[in-house]
Amino acid sequence: MQTRCMRNAPNKRGRQVSLRSGAPPTKNVALIQQMKDKIDSKKGREQYSKRSGCVEPVFANIAINKKINYFTLRGKTNVNAQWKMYCLVHNIEKLRNALQ
Repeated sequence: MQTRCMRNAPNKRGRQVSLRSGAPPTKNVALIQQMKDKIDSKKGREQYSKRSGCVEPVFANIAINKKINYFTLRGKTNVNAQWKMYCLVHNIEKLRNALQ
């Protein structure tokens, strides 16, 4: 699948963002370029490197340890409520662990 998503072969460092060829130039092209510039800056790389330490473990805990891999409800309102419930359970567990 990488060959369909990436223009160049993946290297050890860096990210690629590409648009389908033939796509009409839009406001999104400028926004994508701004995001590339932001991530590639020194400050952007520093902030992005912290992501795996603060955000991704939460999703991994919810998905793997609690085995919550999908939403059982339908509709944006119901899914939002269910997601908030999952996050509430995660935060209560963190509080419990902090008190022990």
